[in-house]
Amino acid sequence: MPSTDPRYANSRVAFATAKRLMPGGVNSPARAFGAVGGEPLFIDHAEGAYLYDVDGNRYIDYIGSWGPMILGHAYPAVVQGVQQAVARGASFGAPTEAESELAQLIIEMVPSIERVRLVSSGTEAAMSAIRLARGYTGRDRIIKFAGNYHGHVDSLLVAAGSSAATLGQPNSPGVTAGTAADTLVLPYNDPAALAQAFAKYGNEIAAVAFEPVCGNMGVIVPSAEFLAALQTIPRTHGALLLCDEVMTGFRLAPGGAQERLGIEPDLTTLGKIVGGGLPVGAYGGKSEVMAHVLPEGPVFQAGTLSGNPLATAAGAATLRALRETNPYPRLEAIGQRFAEGLAAAAQAAGVPHVVQSIGSMVTLFFHKGPVRSWDDAAQCDTALFGRFFWAMLDRGVYLPCSQYEACFLSAAHSDADLDHTISAAHEALAEAVAAG
Repeated sequence: MPSTDPRYANSRVAFATAKRLMPGGVNSPARAFGAVGGEPLFIDHAEGAYLYDVDGNRYIDYIGSWGPMILGHAYPAVVQGVQQAVARGASFGAPTEAESELAQLIIEMVPSIERVRLVSSGTEAAMSAIRLARGYTGRDRIIKFAGNYHGHVDSLLVAAGSSAATLGQPNSPGVTAGTAADTLVLPYNDPAALAQAFAKYGNEIAAVAFEPVCGNMGVIVPSAEFLAALQTIPRTHGALLLCDEVMTGFRLAPGGAQERLGIEPDLTTLGKIVGGGLPVGAYGGKSEVMAHVLPEGPVFQAGTLSGNPLATAAGAATLRALRETNPYPRLEAIGQRFAEGLAAAAQAAGVPHVVQSIGSMVTLFFHKGPVRSWDDAAQCDTALFGRFFWAMLDRGVYLPCSQYEACFLSAAHSDADLDHTISAAHEALAEAVAAG
């Protein structure tokens, strides 16, 4: 934020306090606004499609807590479910029927998942699924793709998108050479590279982890050739296919991106929407593979707060609401309108751009031509994006604070919200170009 802008005075004070207490003043680097300059806003509350900061400013929210709020903030059924759950006790450290209810919903909605284990975050789900893949196959190596982000797991933080890429740190200090040696990093959307990796290391690879639609380097949809290679090459060599649907799960369809794109993975990781805004993750897959998880099998994984009653209540309420209200046709329509509106604004401003979207996930890349991989995304005009971000914020529109993130729309966004946003984009881009 501008250092003297009175509209953000309380956020400025709050951030000064936070910096004395926490590294960088935040509990996740994606919140720090480092990629757009200035200081982050501090949020007081949210409702529907809107965020309200500590200065009383209202914003149309296109982050949705980085994806979970597909129904909008403070959705009544979710609020009621959490209130009822906390009145019975916040945590027991013992099994509850609520865990089985959420597990049943997941299994019914995601056909590839026959059994599931609840955890507390997407990172924990990815870490556990990787361990399970190694334990099940008896192999050490993992393949991941540059620009795909699977949480801050050591073995997967060798080349990351999202926060690490935003900060220009694709390789994090603290990740050992030994850990990195077991991870093969390939370019996304490159079937030939996948084939070459398996030709060289095929009998050593436990699993291929991938985002079925990228969101942590901006929205990138895989090519049909790449999807075909993912579903044939690993299995030919006895490796598992691990589909990271932390971001796309329940968002692009009731069964996630794998339902929409026709993918049949061996393992799936979930997060964000599955917790309805509370900290929940999950990993699941074929019964034969999941049977290797302790206490049924030998692969260790545990968590004191796994299946927490508040979190399972929020997740179950969200999944039930998605089934009952079926917001997907409208999300598809408003996502398309949002994408077309951003493209028209960029065209009017005369800037190189491409808008890539699928369903309710949208990214405006300041890049000439399609973005198919991290190498493409890295060529975007991030300085222009930073100016555009602040110009939109000044007009009451809250976008992701990085060129390398997806915008998320929710069922709470109205036609009037889209009207305002598209009009604001025309003004903001004109301003951003002039300021450059």
